[in-house]
Order: sequence, then structure tokens, then C-alpha cells
Amino acid sequence: MSTSLRFPRGLYGVSPEWDDTDRMLAAISAAASGGMAAFQWRRKTAAPDAAVEQARQVVQHCRELGVLSIINDDWRLAALIDADGVHLGRDDGSLADARIALGPERIVGCSCYNEPALAERALLADVDYVAFGAMYPSSVKPDAVRALPEHLRQARQIVAAVDGPRPAVVAIGGITAENAQAVVQAGADSIAVISGVFLAPDIEAAARHCTRVLFA
Repeated sequence: MSTSLRFPRGLYGVSPEWDDTDRMLAAISAAASGGMAAFQWRRKTAAPDAAVEQARQVVQHCRELGVLSIINDDWRLAALIDADGVHLGRDDGSLADARIALGPERIVGCSCYNEPALAERALLADVDYVAFGAMYPSSVKPDAVRALPEHLRQARQIVAAVDGPRPAVVAIGGITAENAQAVVQAGADSIAVISGVFLAPDIEAAARHCTRVLFA
């Protein structure tokens, strides 16, 4: 069984719903200084033209910092702005189409909510990580389904069957440095965090705390 991962172990930052691009870039820098390994640009309310420009700047900034850049929902946008990968939910199109379009070198990750069976199907599309959540009540998605530590344990068993470097298991939803240990112990390789890092009084310190939990 391989212990190497196709997506980095560690803190996976996710963008708040900020129109202020300079604020977002500064926050990415602070989180990267605290150990953030990957960053997902996730905007639901931005105007299309402004969104593309902000996403482009985020991808370039992440590249300069050595942080993986992931685009939420839209593999076409990820390809257009040369992001490192894409994250797709249930209604965001075919994982197989995303893999074919982006090629073998880019990251394709997906939401599995609280359904390990979705992870099994996702492996057929050669995904790099499977994400489960919300693990805790989330202010960003208050109506999200709840996942349990048992789902993370089941996911680890599923990805362990992959030959070679295996897909990572990502936990998301209401995670903070204070509650992350439980999901890490249950099998999460990475934790995806929005508010727990980017709305913290000290972004770098919050990122460092999260990273420390993951590598304790």
C-alpha cells in the first residue's frame, strides 16, 4: 500500500466571498506563511468578468508562493487561467470530462458529502482527492449535509486500494484549528478551511495552528 499522496497533505485554504482582490492576495500570502499547501478559489456571487480577473490573479499569486491553485466548480475556467486543478461538486459536470480536458498532470478533486460510494465512483475518473463534509456546522453552508468521522475512515479504506500514489482524503465544513484533530485522527489527510483561517484575527497564526495539528 502506497503512502504517497496525489494531493498535498496539509492545510487546504478556501477563499471567502471577497470582492477585494488585494485583500484576498494578502490573505493568501499570510496563510502560505503559516504553511498552507493549497488554495481553492471559490466565488458564488462575483460578476463573471470580475471573477475571471480575480481568479487569474489568485492563480498567479499562488504560483509565486508555491501553493497549489484550485478552481471551484468550473474546469473550463481552470483550464483558461492555467490553474493547478479544479474541485467539482455533484452538479458541476463530469469528473471524467474534467480529467480529459485538464490532462493527467493537473488536480481533479470532488465533493463526496457523506457518501463513500461517491468516492468509489470518483476513483474511476482518476481523481486526486475526495472531500467529505460538512464535518461540523458551517456558517458558509449552513444547510450542508453532515458527514461523520466514520465516513473519513471508510474513505481511507477506499483510496488505500489504489495502486501507486493514492488520492487524498479531505475534510471540509466548519473546521478550525481547535476541532481539526478529530477529523485528522479519523483519516483526513488535508483539511479545507475558510472561516477558521481567513476570518481569524491573525491569518498566519491560524494557518500555522491548523498545519501543526495535521503534522503533530
